[in-house]
Amino acid sequence: MPPANSAEHRRIPLRQVIKPALGILAILLVFNYVLLPQIAGARKTIHLLSDVNIAWLTLGIVAEIASLLAYVRLTQRTLRVRSPGYWRLAQIDLSTMAVSHVVPAGAVVGVGLGYRLLLRAGVPAQKAATGKTLQTVGSAVVLNVILFVGLIFALTLHGGDSLYGPIATLGMLMILVVAVAGALIVRRQATIISLVSALLARLPHVDPESGARLITALAATLRELGSDRRFLRQTLIWATVNWLLDAFSLWCSVRAFGHSLGPVGLIVAYGLANVAAALPITPGGLGVVEGILVPTLVAFNATRGIAILGVLAWRLISFWIPIPIGLACYAPLVTHHDRHQPTDEPSTEPASNDQSDYPTSRTTRLRRLSLLRRPDGAGSPENRRRRSGRAPVRRPRRCPATPAVHGCSHRRYGREPAAHADAPR
Repeated sequence: MPPANSAEHRRIPLRQVIKPALGILAILLVFNYVLLPQIAGARKTIHLLSDVNIAWLTLGIVAEIASLLAYVRLTQRTLRVRSPGYWRLAQIDLSTMAVSHVVPAGAVVGVGLGYRLLLRAGVPAQKAATGKTLQTVGSAVVLNVILFVGLIFALTLHGGDSLYGPIATLGMLMILVVAVAGALIVRRQATIISLVSALLARLPHVDPESGARLITALAATLRELGSDRRFLRQTLIWATVNWLLDAFSLWCSVRAFGHSLGPVGLIVAYGLANVAAALPITPGGLGVVEGILVPTLVAFNATRGIAILGVLAWRLISFWIPIPIGLACYAPLVTHHDRHQPTDEPSTEPASNDQSDYPTSRTTRLRRLSLLRRPDGAGSPENRRRRSGRAPVRRPRRCPATPAVHGCSHRRYGREPAAHADAPR
């Protein structure tokens, strides 16, 4: 007979049901009210595909590839290491991008995956953590600056328009929130850590220390960006090149269907969409980016049909195509056993005092080679036996009777100094 409390053991906590249900509901709402209307609009404007310019689409693909290569260079600059090489880092970044495009809160998951892949590639843990944080923060700062500049020009040129005003105001508020948060993290680090830890302590299955570590890393990152001007300049340059090439890919995708976007409309629409894509609602901002880009491009004089097809073409290039490429790059990274990767498994071989297999530096190897070539008996069989690892290498002592004469080995062979032919009398 089953125990009386078996029903209690089978009962599932309510929050374990509500949390996934809310996530699925949010995705369905975004798909139904944001993404689905764009797809329906694309079906109505399918006739525009007959007039597509393949040359502009090809240029958009080339610009997107160049944007990804600039992002890899940004990774290389923020890590400040010579190994792994450029193409190995490209595989890591593509794998990270693929994962961030298929899971909710993909930016956070992608950073964690990139950190683990960098460790597997031989990057020290401290440099991997600092580099990924610098890359994420620096790239976000540059995106907000680009959006800020675009909004300033939008207000200057189209300030009297009833539609541009709310768009510019929304963008300014988003930038202001990010700027205030960064300033508070740097100037009031202890207070922010205590507030975040207290907030996370109330959440189930969340480590409060993780929030403290994140705030500490962000504060250190912002301080480092402000202290090293040369490093700051390189980071800003490569992050700017990455964003601008990606925006140019969007421009080429829209131009392929017959409409030329102005620089202000392009920067404002692109910046708003990518800032909103950072919100952990859908994987890679799927549906959110399309829902912001299309009406914003329409507000900047693009027809709805061209805006829909141009945005979908750009998302195909920048969002969907990198997913299979990144997953294909992930497999060799996991199976590749780098020689720098340390092992955590204990050795099953018995301990030995033989040090001949220990790794030696280049200086040590050159010193041993010079000892073999010396004419004072250092290359004798006895010393070669000592250099096998069972005994430390000792240089033969000079004879005290003839300190200016090299090669004396009286004491080493047990002879008296007085027996030397050149000894003073």
